Amino acid sequence: MTTYFTYPSAELQKELTRIAQAIVAPGKGILAADESVSTMGKRLKDIGVENTEDNRRAYRQLLFTADPKVADNISGVILFHETLYQKADDGTPFVELLKKRGIIPGIKVDKGVVPLMGSEDECTTQGLDDLAARCAQYKKDGCDFAKWRSVLKIGKNTPSYQAIQENATVLARYASICQSQGIVPIVEPEVLPDGEHDLERAQKVTETVLAACYKALNDHHVFLEGTLLKPNMVTAGQSCPKKNTPQEVALATVTALRRTVPAAVPGITFLSGGQSEEEASVHLNAINQVPLLKPWALTFSYGRALQASVLRAWGGKKENVAAGQNELIKRAKANALACQGKYEAGSIPSYAANASLFIASHKY
Repeated sequence: MTTYFTYPSAELQKELTRIAQAIVAPGKGILAADESVSTMGKRLKDIGVENTEDNRRAYRQLLFTADPKVADNISGVILFHETLYQKADDGTPFVELLKKRGIIPGIKVDKGVVPLMGSEDECTTQGLDDLAARCAQYKKDGCDFAKWRSVLKIGKNTPSYQAIQENATVLARYASICQSQGIVPIVEPEVLPDGEHDLERAQKVTETVLAACYKALNDHHVFLEGTLLKPNMVTAGQSCPKKNTPQEVALATVTALRRTVPAAVPGITFLSGGQSEEEASVHLNAINQVPLLKPWALTFSYGRALQASVLRAWGGKKENVAAGQNELIKRAKANALACQGKYEAGSIPSYAANASLFIASHKY
C-alpha cells in the first residue's frame, strides 16, 4: 500500500529542520560559489585572469576571508567539489573559515545536465548513481546542505511532459538520498529565462513545473521541513518586447508559489537567473512586499548577482582584494534588506550593479 512508509527518525527530522531554518534565518541568504572549473574560467576570462586552480582558489579565498560581518547577511555558501578541499594562504581549510564566521558550508552534488533522448533539445541532470556515498563523505567533511539543478526550457512545445516528469523525479530522488545522509537538499528546478514568452506563459510553466516537483517529492516521502526550494522568479523571456514592472514580476512569482509550494517548506531561496545585481535585489524586495500570505521565508541564493561587482573590483590583483570584499558586503547587505522588503532601489550602489548578467542556455 502506498500509505505504508516510514518518516525519518525524530533525531534526523530535528537535524534537517535546524539546518534548513538556519539557512533562511531573517535577513540572511546564500552565496552560490559553486561554479564549475569551466564556468569559473569564463568569469575569470572576463576580467583577464587565467583559469588556473590557484587563481580559482585565490578568488574563493577573497570571498571567504571577507570581514566576518558578512555573516550577518550570508547564512550559507554553496561550494564546488574542488573548492571544498582548498585552503587559504595560511593553511586554514575554506570550510573552517566559513564555520568560524557562522556560515554553513553546502555543496553542489549534481554532475551536470545531459540531453534527454526523444525531446526537443531538452535535458535531465546526472549524478544519482554514487550520490549516497558522496553525500556521506561531504557530511563528514563539513557540508550540511546540497544543491542539485534541473533545467526546463520554455518553447513552442516545451517544457514537455517528458522533461517535467523526468526532472521532477530526479530532484525527488536526489532530495531523498541527501536526507538519508543528514544533508538538507536544495531543490532547484530552473525554468530558463531564454525566449520571447510573456509573463503569463512563464507563470503557467513555473506553476506546472513546481506542482510536478512537489508531487514527486511527496511520492518519494521527502521530509519537506528539511528541504529548501531554489526556483526562478517568474519573469517574461529575455526577448519579450514587453518589460514588466517589479510589482508585476513579484505578484506572478508569489501567486505561482502559493499555488504549488506546501507551507511545510521552510524557505524559498531564489536564483538570480541572469538578472543584473540591482534587478535581482529590486525583484526580491518587491516579492517580499506582495500583500498576500507567504508562509515561507523568501530569500536569495545568488551567484552572479552577488559576485559580478566583486570580480570586476578585484580584477585578479592582490591590491584589490579589499575592494572586491567590500563589493560582496554591499551586495549581501542589499539582498538582506530585500528579503525583508526593506531595500530601496539604488540605495546601495556597486561596481557592476546594472550590468546584464544574462547568458543564453546558462550552464554551470
